[in-house]
Amino acid sequence: MSEKKMKVVLAYSGGLDTSVIIPWLKENYDCEVIAMAADVGQGEELAPLEAKALKTGASKIYIEDLKEEFIQDFIYPTLKAGAVYEGKYLLGTSFARPVIAKRLVEIALREGAEAVAHGATGKGNDQVRFELTVKALAPQLKIIAPWRLWDLKSREDEIEYAHARGIDVPVSKSRPYSMDRNIWHLSHEGADLEDPWNEPKEDLLMICSPPGKAPDTAGYVTVSFESGVPVKLDGKEYGCVALLQKLNALGAKHGVGIVDLVENRLVGMKSRGVYETPGGTILYEAHKALESITLDRATAHYKEIVAVRFAELVYDGCWYTPLREALSAFVDSTQQNVTGDVRVKLYKGSCAAAGVKSPYSLYSEELATFGKDSVYDQKDAEGFINLFGLPLKVQALMKQSKKKE
Repeated sequence: MSEKKMKVVLAYSGGLDTSVIIPWLKENYDCEVIAMAADVGQGEELAPLEAKALKTGASKIYIEDLKEEFIQDFIYPTLKAGAVYEGKYLLGTSFARPVIAKRLVEIALREGAEAVAHGATGKGNDQVRFELTVKALAPQLKIIAPWRLWDLKSREDEIEYAHARGIDVPVSKSRPYSMDRNIWHLSHEGADLEDPWNEPKEDLLMICSPPGKAPDTAGYVTVSFESGVPVKLDGKEYGCVALLQKLNALGAKHGVGIVDLVENRLVGMKSRGVYETPGGTILYEAHKALESITLDRATAHYKEIVAVRFAELVYDGCWYTPLREALSAFVDSTQQNVTGDVRVKLYKGSCAAAGVKSPYSLYSEELATFGKDSVYDQKDAEGFINLFGLPLKVQALMKQSKKKE
């Protein structure tokens, strides 16, 4: 009786890397390969992947729609935290990896697989994000990362490997960039972008209009939140997927959400990328504006500190960690009154709140007015300043005393 073959579940996209990985795994591990393709809103037709995966040697393929889970369980918690990596990056690739890896683990356990595999390279952040998720959810699973193991050193080597086995691979020289797309963003890296002195070419953009070519008339949208979560646009309720898709289209039309940055990768190197995040940029701007009238000063300022750490955790692949979960608990407690409406103005790449209101607003026009009021006695300020400035006064008196000695 022959020994049962090991099962490996592969995170599969149908691109060059994963097309080659299926036969490579079978040749090097004599295993059964099960493919798992995740729909996180990349906009590609995933149905043809079944025939392609089976043709290249997979025994079966799961095609999983993860868009709603992605938004509800990963995007919204990060949005509520106000987390932005290094002040610019809205974490589009970062939080897509744990949701994909989570489903990869679930299928591996369902199939009784001994291992999972991914196509992330040894130079990037994604290998960490995938593997930390696996370790957190199913530490007994073996992880196979072919890019850290095989002798293939380039795309050309991969293409040659595929052709030798009669495998058709998707290769196009028309766009030399490394791209990652989901319902939240599209990233561009590589080619001429590797030189930070090079301005991004205008035809680089695939979602957003170049700001200079955006409409000459500003666009407006009103985003309504309940406890920090967006639920309506212009008074109409939408599901999370439809809401983000509508904001993406609107933001892209006005050239909103284009970011060019050099970021510090977790693995130690700097990397230059251009990101298109139209809908996400609108949501961050609206959420920040709503918090400005619903959070008290001390909470708002401390939450800014939390946001920086939260962004680092997401970027580093530490979603399933006690610290991230604890920070999310803090964030959720701050969001109880983050309910209301924000009108956002979009114009040639800019995105700015143009009006905000909330039933839980802490803003008092009567207190803030420069006109006549009956609730604020300006004489009270003198005593406050005397007490607030007392340490400075004591220090100054001590210095004066020392000078006289």
